[in-house]
Amino acid sequence: MEAQVGGRAPGVLPAEEEGPNARRIPPIMVRPLVDGGKPGPAAPGVEVGVGLLGFGAVGSQVYRLLEEGAERIARRTGWRPTVRRIAVLDPARPRAHPLPVHLLAPDAAAVVGDPQVEVVVEVMGGLEPARTLVLEALRRGKAVVTANKRLLATHGAEVSSAAAAAQAPLAFEGAVGGAIPIVKPLRETLAADRVRVVEGILNGTTNFVLTRMTRDGWALADALAEAQRRGFAEADASEDVGGHDAAAKLAILASLAFDAAVTDADVFREGIQEVAPRDIAYARELGYVVKLLAVGRDLGEAVDVRVHPALIPQTHPLATVEEERNAILVVGERAGPLVFSGPGAGGAATAAVVVGDILDVAGRRRRGSGEAAPARRPAGVPARRPVWPVEDLVIPYYFGLQVTDRPGVFARVAAVFGEEEVSIASIVQKSRGAVADVVLLTHEAREAAVRRVVARLRAMDVVKSVDSVIRVVE
Repeated sequence: MEAQVGGRAPGVLPAEEEGPNARRIPPIMVRPLVDGGKPGPAAPGVEVGVGLLGFGAVGSQVYRLLEEGAERIARRTGWRPTVRRIAVLDPARPRAHPLPVHLLAPDAAAVVGDPQVEVVVEVMGGLEPARTLVLEALRRGKAVVTANKRLLATHGAEVSSAAAAAQAPLAFEGAVGGAIPIVKPLRETLAADRVRVVEGILNGTTNFVLTRMTRDGWALADALAEAQRRGFAEADASEDVGGHDAAAKLAILASLAFDAAVTDADVFREGIQEVAPRDIAYARELGYVVKLLAVGRDLGEAVDVRVHPALIPQTHPLATVEEERNAILVVGERAGPLVFSGPGAGGAATAAVVVGDILDVAGRRRRGSGEAAPARRPAGVPARRPVWPVEDLVIPYYFGLQVTDRPGVFARVAAVFGEEEVSIASIVQKSRGAVADVVLLTHEAREAAVRRVVARLRAMDVVKSVDSVIRVVE
């Protein structure tokens, strides 16, 4: 099949020119050429009715992709997803992309109940009314695609159970890593393997902030302001900086990877608010990089799920992931370590994955195959397993202290570590006059013992401050 290149003409898609760094792609024909060089008929495709719940950054891009890419999608897949109805909370709100008023439904319930809508796409966010609408769509046997991480992290088991009971397809690739394909590999590609570890940089805002602090020595507040200026962070970035966003994503990943029902409330969480440029500089001297890391481990009898700042070795597969990019390391017993990386957020990136989910569930619905429930649990709900208490965590730790700079002080500090059975692996001490910076790395130690050390250090007259205690993930 030939392709015609040139200026704009009927049946020709414009070059992608959005953004200062966008690739310039020559316009191409969206219909094949037939004898004589004339465009042939539009690509055939089985039409699938789509209902959009939400028309924000993601929803508007989904609509745009389906409209502009209809011929290409039909040629490649045999499906022609067509948006039939759209529901929005406030039709009058200014939007980056025009709202197709002729498709507006009076309310969201009308979208879910429309017999022409086979696939309900929930991109409105939040817990309610998203939960009620998704459950109703599944109850009616409609396929559901959602990019709502908060909904799945909080009510994932309920939603999965409803999908299995109705044998209705459910897809949520866009809820975890933006454009990173991770849900399908965990659900299908690695289904025969046992995934032991999932580690990830799951939030683009905090990764951008820490990159700026590492590369340029910026303070956290300045780096965050730059992220907001560039559109990588909301005006209220507490969800990102506090680790809430990453915790929700980890709950979904751990549920899939370990076949365990994990909610965001199960995830231990610390944000990056206390990370200082000094910590990052000392970490570099010691051969480490500071990241906001999401860690999930299958311990057999329990699951370990936590989000917190971490020192990782400069040779770690995630150490070189910079700017707003995300990455996920999956370690299977047989597959070994696999790294999935890419843009972790953004309307266009997430929309591309959502459209992929629409095509996937459309095929499954037409073939009459809904969510396949695990054989040992016909209801399709992962088993609930205990969550490993963070107090019982045993890993190395980084300490940043300021102490009085005089003889005998460090011996007193070291005695506290020894009495709590926390072994010191290395020490860096730099005098700043009357006060010295002391940086310690410990051998593996129990979190409960580390907390006792911190409490005792803060009570000592020779310790001016315990500025930071950061976990080390090798």
